[in-house]
Formats: sequence, C-alpha cells, structure tokens
Amino acid sequence: MDAHTFGILLLGGIGLAVVVWVLHKLGSALASIAEALAAAAVVFFSLWWLLKALGWVVAQIVMHPRTTLTVLALAAWCYWVGWVSLLVSLCVVGSGLACWRWFHLVSYDQWAGQFLRTWWQKWAVYVPNLPGWLHACGLSVKDDAIPVDLTVTLVGRKKITRDRERAGVRIPKVKRVKSGPSWDEARVQLVPGQKPEDFDDAARALASARKVGRCQVREVAPNVVSIDFQRRDLLAAPVPCPELGSMPVDLRHVWAGRTEYGQDWRVPLFGSGSHTLTAGASGAGKNSVMWCPLVAIAPAIRDGLVRVSGIDPKGMELAYGRGILHRYAVTPKDALALLDDLVHAMDKRKSEFAGRVRSVPISSENPLELIEFDEIGALTKYTDRKTREQIVEKVALLTTQGRALGFTVRGYVQEPTKETVPVRELFPRRICLRVTAKSHVGMVLGDQAYERGAWANRIDESAAGVGYVWGEGLREPLRVRAGWVPDAAVKALEAYVGGQVGHWGGVAA
Repeated sequence: MDAHTFGILLLGGIGLAVVVWVLHKLGSALASIAEALAAAAVVFFSLWWLLKALGWVVAQIVMHPRTTLTVLALAAWCYWVGWVSLLVSLCVVGSGLACWRWFHLVSYDQWAGQFLRTWWQKWAVYVPNLPGWLHACGLSVKDDAIPVDLTVTLVGRKKITRDRERAGVRIPKVKRVKSGPSWDEARVQLVPGQKPEDFDDAARALASARKVGRCQVREVAPNVVSIDFQRRDLLAAPVPCPELGSMPVDLRHVWAGRTEYGQDWRVPLFGSGSHTLTAGASGAGKNSVMWCPLVAIAPAIRDGLVRVSGIDPKGMELAYGRGILHRYAVTPKDALALLDDLVHAMDKRKSEFAGRVRSVPISSENPLELIEFDEIGALTKYTDRKTREQIVEKVALLTTQGRALGFTVRGYVQEPTKETVPVRELFPRRICLRVTAKSHVGMVLGDQAYERGAWANRIDESAAGVGYVWGEGLREPLRVRAGWVPDAAVKALEAYVGGQVGHWGGVAA
C-alpha cells in the first residue's frame, strides 16, 4: 500500500468518524427532544383527563348534588375511617328509619320516605329504563342518514359512489323524578321535532312498558312534559263520607271524596264552576256524587243557608231523602213548575241586587238554591216535545245566569249525548264516572280527554264512585272517588236537618 492510498484511507476514516459522531450527537438530541415531547404529551393528556374528570364531577354535583355529595362522603368515610364503621353506621340508620316508618308512617314519608323513594326510583328505574321505553313507544327522533359522495380513481378513471353517514337517535332526557305515595312523576325534556301531544298518544303504551295501571302526561313547560305513572291505586277501597257536622262548611270548596293523589277532593257548590254535569252508567256511583256533598254541608242546609230542590224522574233516589228537599218533582209537569219557580226566584233576586253587587252574598234571606236534577236525560229527551223544550230553556237560564245569583244546577245522566242533554256545554264542570263506550268520555269531558288519561270506559264495575273530573281550573283529567253514602247516612241527614240528633257510624261497607 503506497502513501497516497494510505492517506486517502486515513482521511476517509476520519471523515466517517466525524459523520458518525455528528449523527450520534444529532440522534441524542432528537432522542432528548422526543423524550421531552413524550413527557410533555403524557403530562398534557394526564392534565386533560384530570380536568375532564374534574369537570364531570363538578357537572354531576351541579346536576345531581345530593346523590353526588352523598357518594363522595361515603367514599371519603370508607377511605379514612374504614368500611366496617361505615357498614355499622348504615345498619343503625336503616334500623332507625324502619322503626320510624313502623310507628309513624305519615311523618316518616313526609321527612324521609319520599326522598329515599324518589332517589331509588330515579336511579334504579327511570334513568336506566325510561329512555328505552320512550324509544320503544316511538318517542325518539331519528336523524336521517346523510348521503355522501365518494370519488375513487380506478386505472385512470373516476368512479363516484354514494355512502351514508351513520344515522343517530335522539331520546328525551330525564330531567327530574319525584315519587309520591302512589304516583311517580318523571319529567323529560323534549328533543327538537317533538310535541307534548306525541306523548299523550303514547300514554297507554308507556303504562304497559312501566307495567302499571295508568299513565298520564302533563305539559309543565314549553319543552318539558311530566310522565306520571300510577304505581298503586289509592282509590281501590271505598271512601267513607264524613260524619255529620264534623267539618267546616265552605260552599266554594265542599268535601266530596278523595283524589288519586291521596288528597281531599272538593267541589264548588257556589261561585265559579259550580254547575256540574255527572255522567255514568247504571251503578257507576252517581248517587255518591250527589249525596256526599250534601252530607258535608248539612249544617248549612239545617241553618237555611242552602236550600235543596230535587227533580227525580225515577221517584226513588231523592225520594229517600225527601226530608231535606225544599222543592221536589217527579213528573215532567211538576219538574217544569219547579224550574219555573226557580227562574222566577232568580229574576226577583236579579232585580233586587242588580247594580249593587257582582255576586249575591249567601244568607238565610238569600240562600244558595241547589238544584239536584237526577236522570236529566229522562226529561230533556224522553218526554213530549213542548215540555222538553221548556225544561231545556229553564235549565239553560239557570246555568247561564244563576252562578252570581246563588243558583246552582247539578245534573246526572246515563247517556251523555248532545241529543240527550242539549245544554251539556253549559255545565263548566263535568264528572265522568264509568261509561260503556270510549266515545262517551269525549262527550262528557271534551276532546282529547281520553288521550290525556281519562279512561272512564275501563273503570271496573266494582269501583262505584270512581271517575274523572275535568273543567274549570283543571288542565288535566283528575281521577277521583266520591265518598260512599249508605242509606243510614241519608236518614241521619234528614234527622240532622230536621233538628234531631242524626248520627251514624261514618264507615263505608
């Protein structure tokens, strides 16, 4: 090897060493940068997930403060104190609640039971299951799949194909759940494209999905509806009417029974919404609707503040309590004479108080004239034309002019068609007991009543006095049961009004 070749090799080796050294330094620098970037990425993503988890926790605290804070408190207790003490404390609290419920159910449910029941129903029943029920009942909105053009180049030519993006389903979100003794109220927020009437139409399907007897839908906000499920029936047992003279008399809020929410059902006998039409098949409980308010206002009848008149085409029901009636009629001729007398009394009162007051004050000199018109259809359809027209005219005058003058008409009918009761629309408050046809519900309570949950045609024959109310001041049909008045109570009412003792046990059979 000559000197020239050696020099070339030496210089090449030195150059290669320099290149390797430079590459080593560059690799080390890139590795350091990569490590720094990786560490930064790990820190960034960790911080991002931490902030996201913190945001989720804050959101849960804001949306579900009680549940979230309780879970956090239990987790902290278990971590710092131990699970044994937590278990013992929970057993002690549970035993105390059980004893409280056993000895005083009313206060327990008021202060603890309803909140525990609401929490359980919300997280164990409605949050996991209600979205699926809504979707199965057709109450979800499906986003239409959007077609997308894709261009593919194959061997120098373009081919256009059409694909579709995946369609999505939007389901109403559960906002709030409230659980009462017999009803659960689940409020959901509608998604764009829905309306409350969609939920009305699906009420029966929702009741079947929840496996309950009844479901009712109420609009509580422009985009929020409350889906109410009846877990149990508080009106399954008869409701006893009150003891004579046992409650204060308020003619605008007279006790008549119980509502499906376990509250007192009160009806107005004077003032707004006092004219009432009650429809129901034979044996549906119209007599309970008639007699129970009369028992509740017995002191007012005895003192002359209320004067009851009865029209009884059958000559049976009101005749049993004839002693409390100031006027009584059976035949069409007598009924027309009774109505004429009431209209004349109304005209006299009108001339006396016109321009002085807007509503006649009830007193012994100007008592509330309460007209109980049993089987009104027998005289507004099944009688001669002339008498029928005169009776309809008198009833129309009393229902349109009598409210402010202290005249109230309460009618009862089996067949609620317009032909049977031509003045049906003049009764602002209506009660629909058990009827034989679905169409009768709309005839009594108005359009959409059945769709809103007034299933009067599905009431069992054994549930006499159960029905639905819809009218002035009621946005949704209300299920009620009138207080049951036995024969002994009617005779006791007669004796009470007549100044005798008039006592009875007050217990439903």
